[in-house]
This record gives sequence, structure tokens and C-alpha cells, in this order.
Amino acid sequence: MNLKTLFQQISVFIVFILLWKSVIYIFGFQEFILPSPESIFREYISLAKSGLLLKHTLVTLNETLLGFFIGSLIGIFLGYIIAKSKTLEQVLSPYVVAIQTVPIIALAPLIVIWFGFGIESKVVICALIVFFPILVNTIIGVKSVDKNLSRLFKILGATRLQTLLKLEIPSILPILFAGFKIGITLAVIGAVVGEFVGANSGLGYLTIYASGLMDTPTVFAALIQLALLGIILYAVICLVERLLIPWSVLETKIRKTVTKTNKG
Repeated sequence: MNLKTLFQQISVFIVFILLWKSVIYIFGFQEFILPSPESIFREYISLAKSGLLLKHTLVTLNETLLGFFIGSLIGIFLGYIIAKSKTLEQVLSPYVVAIQTVPIIALAPLIVIWFGFGIESKVVICALIVFFPILVNTIIGVKSVDKNLSRLFKILGATRLQTLLKLEIPSILPILFAGFKIGITLAVIGAVVGEFVGANSGLGYLTIYASGLMDTPTVFAALIQLALLGIILYAVICLVERLLIPWSVLETKIRKTVTKTNKG
């Protein structure tokens, strides 16, 4: 990120805060309806100092990571099998799509009944919501493997494992990481949905509890923490992508440079 981009982002944030304060001043909103930015900031610092914010954040983070990990594993495994078998793709695709089309908020109460109010139900919800984008990206990635290279590997006598490790995985990774970026943000949403339905800890629970008390600054503080959590997890995925597949990041930069040159 260059200084120009950073300056633009800070400018947009300042304008947003000024508009917020202007709306409160013009319409005379009470604190419990729309608190001021400084009130939210004070509440955020207070929750952070008390350790309450960290406690609830760790609960949500744990649920998010477990759900993301399980949903990704299942999505990758099933996606690879489906991509390799035309019959399985035709048989299983309608059921996979049907599961995805049902809103997770509608399934959440049922999942809580089955798995209880503990961490298990939240992990299952996260896994379900992460599963589909990972599955789809895995299928697309496997099908996008260069056919000519696959034939070359066969001619050279490469084993199934060698083909997987040397050709398929490197080819799939860029597309798979696009799914990971979507999945990690959806996992946070899944954890919060589970906490909304039934929990005694977590940022989703803190939001519901505070809203019941009309404690709007705490609600906003929890929402800010959720946003920060999502941004940090997304950044971690981007960092891992840079470390594992640097050639993909370099290729993207080259394409951007070529595009700018052509426009110029």
C-alpha cells in the first residue's frame, strides 16, 4: 500500500465520522439510538481494558477457525472427488446446491437443537457456510488444470501422487485461495449467527445482550471488533497466499502493470 492510498483511506474515514456527527447533530438522535463516535470509542476502550472484549473475541475466533478448517477440508475433499467423476457431479450437485440455497439463519435453530448450545453447533454452522465456496472453487480449480500438462505427466510415467503434488495442487491453489478469502469472512458470519441463536459468550452474544439492554455503544463496539476480526483473518489468508504461491501474486502484479501501460 502506497502513501497515496493510505491518505485516501484516512480521508474517507474522516469524512465518514464527520457525516456521522452531522447526522446526530441535525436530527438530534439520542445515545441509545445512534451514539456518537467518541462514545463508541470510549466504550470500546472500556471493554478492552476490562478484558471482556478479549474474552468474547477469543470465543468467536475459536468457533470461526474450527468451522473454517472443517468446512474447508470437507469442501476440498468432496470438490476434488466430484471434479474427477462426471457421475458423482451429476448425482451430488443438486443436493449440494439445495443445501446451500436454504438460508443458514433458518437452519441455525435446528442445528442448535441437534448439537446443543456449546461450541459444537457454532462450528457446524461455520463449516456449512464455508463449505460451498470452497467446494465450488476446488471443482473449478481441478477442471482448470492444463490438459496438455496432464497428458505430459502421463507420458513421462508420473504416479497419481506425483501428478497431484507437482501439477494439480500448484494449479488449484490460486483459485482455492480465492475461495478461502470468501470462506474466512463467511465463517465469522456463521459464528455470529450461531451465537445469536443460542450462546452465553462470543461477540454475537455480546451484541444481542447489549441490544436487549439498549446499550447501543456496546453493540457498536462489538460490531467494530467483528469487523476487525474479519479484516485480520482475511489479511492472514492473503499473507499465507503470498508465502505459498508467490508466482500467482507476481502474475497479478504483472497483469496490473500491463493494463496500466496499455491504458496510458
